[in-house]
Amino acid sequence: MALIVQKFGGSSVANAERVMNVARIVTETYAQGNDVVVVVSAQGDTTDDLIEKAKEINEKATKREMDMLLSAGEQISIALLAMAIDKLGYPVCSLLGWQAGFSTSSRHTSARIKKVNPERIRQELSQKRIVVVAGFQGINKYDDITTLGRGGSDTSAVAIAAAMHADKCQIFTDVEGVYTADPRKVKNAVKLSEITYDEMLELATLGAQVLNNRSVEMAKKYNVVVEVLSSLTRAPGTLVKETVKMEKMLVRGVTKDTNVARISIIGVPNVPGIAYKIFGKLAAENINVDIILQSVGRNDTKDITFTVSSDHAEDTMRILRELDFTSGLQIDCDDQNVAKVSAVGAGMETHPGVAATMFRALFEEDINIQMISTSEIKISVLIDKKDADAAVAAIHAAFIPEE
Repeated sequence: MALIVQKFGGSSVANAERVMNVARIVTETYAQGNDVVVVVSAQGDTTDDLIEKAKEINEKATKREMDMLLSAGEQISIALLAMAIDKLGYPVCSLLGWQAGFSTSSRHTSARIKKVNPERIRQELSQKRIVVVAGFQGINKYDDITTLGRGGSDTSAVAIAAAMHADKCQIFTDVEGVYTADPRKVKNAVKLSEITYDEMLELATLGAQVLNNRSVEMAKKYNVVVEVLSSLTRAPGTLVKETVKMEKMLVRGVTKDTNVARISIIGVPNVPGIAYKIFGKLAAENINVDIILQSVGRNDTKDITFTVSSDHAEDTMRILRELDFTSGLQIDCDDQNVAKVSAVGAGMETHPGVAATMFRALFEEDINIQMISTSEIKISVLIDKKDADAAVAAIHAAFIPEE
């Protein structure tokens, strides 16, 4: 008998038909003699709908009250799925995040999991019940409900698997695994049988929608093998783990991120400590900075350009304008017209010419590169948003030609 954690995203439980489909998957796993813990996201577009409802009432609602509101989406999902499982004749119990033992930090709307105490889950499993847990949420030291941010249900599932030493953690979604590119946009995208934590983390961070990057970080930290597969078909999925079999594939994935803002500060004084003051302040506000470019300006000044997520663009501009040395400087923000396209693969580190191949592919499509960022296993470029899909297709074709 194995302990299996299964997570189902919003599209997998979007309507009554799909909820019943998930119930059948879960009960089949249970009927095979396994203990089963299920983590569920809010149905379909429920979270977005709740955000819009909040805006109708108060455009500046507090983050605490937003957490109280948004956590309702998962509560609906777990109750409906538990009802479906019960209808099929199986014992089941649904639990909210705090009931399942999730203790988090107090940063509302983007809390971090501090500890999972799965005692209540163990009690329910000992009664031979299927346990359905609300993902995306927990409780802080003040007994306030918190949410983990977008994609937080993936992290919830991996956290339970880690805390309970589960035999398997399955993430069910609307695609059959991890592909070399979005199969809905790139026709010759190839499904990978397995991928390393590091490669998956880069892809998730750089815009791939398959897994949340924090869930991959946690899986790597606690060595939880994750399987990504479809809830709509019964095809084998993709395993995410520490090491994989050697394959002749320099690039394992090409992805795009359109949730990007480019920030430029023109005429920054050319004195020591300026970069530290800028990026130290942003770090203190938990704003992650990605690509950074510093160029020589005029009259003993310099220009600094960097990228953040579009979600943080407004806060970034506010922080920059509050810095004492930026008074009178030109500070520009473009959060509408740029996108980041990236190629990821562990094979890049030991093979020269990868960057040249990528840049040639963009050149042949007449796509201009605005900024470049590299690491051992990825190359990212900032380009015009209108060119993003064409860039992904061109780079993918350059490294993973159609068979």
